Amino acid sequence: MTDTQRYTKVAIVLHWLIAVFIFFMIALGLYMVELPKEAPKQMAFDLFDWGLYTWQMSEPGSPRMFYFNLHKSVGLTLLAFIVLRLVWRITHRPPALLASYQPWERKLATAAHHTLYLLMVALPVTGLLMSLNSKYGINWFGMHVLDGVDNKPVRDTFEGLHEFAANVIIALLLVHIVGALKHHFMDKDDTLKRISFK
Repeated sequence: MTDTQRYTKVAIVLHWLIAVFIFFMIALGLYMVELPKEAPKQMAFDLFDWGLYTWQMSEPGSPRMFYFNLHKSVGLTLLAFIVLRLVWRITHRPPALLASYQPWERKLATAAHHTLYLLMVALPVTGLLMSLNSKYGINWFGMHVLDGVDNKPVRDTFEGLHEFAANVIIALLLVHIVGALKHHFMDKDDTLKRISFK
């Protein structure tokens, strides 16, 4: 496979980095919403209670507060990588789809990619707007960024949009993964190799 048939190294790094971030954010989102609103405050948090890393805080907070702030911080970071990925995509033409694709595969792949890009922007943006309309505002890894305006009706609207976008992106990611595995193991083409590290 020639270099013109592969994605650029920057695109490959950003693809997998963003993928890891998105899966982490989905897992974190599902985990944090189940935490009780009332809980003792503490200064240190064993991440997900796995015993792998303990996060030390500068001031005490509840587990729910800690994980929600972590979600916001990672979400802002993810948004920066997504903007970078979009700029790279616009300024660097991706390789053409493989000639072996069926017409329906071309249409499905194009639609799925465009929708994924839309949702990758919509998900952190709705989360950002939801946070701005809360009473808590936004901190980025402990550093205060923006105050919240405490507008509950608007916050609730963006919360609904955020959850909807999350559910749709989960479904699309499953389709994306199944499609990639189908091309790799059944069609035995270079689809997965084009976006993989050499």
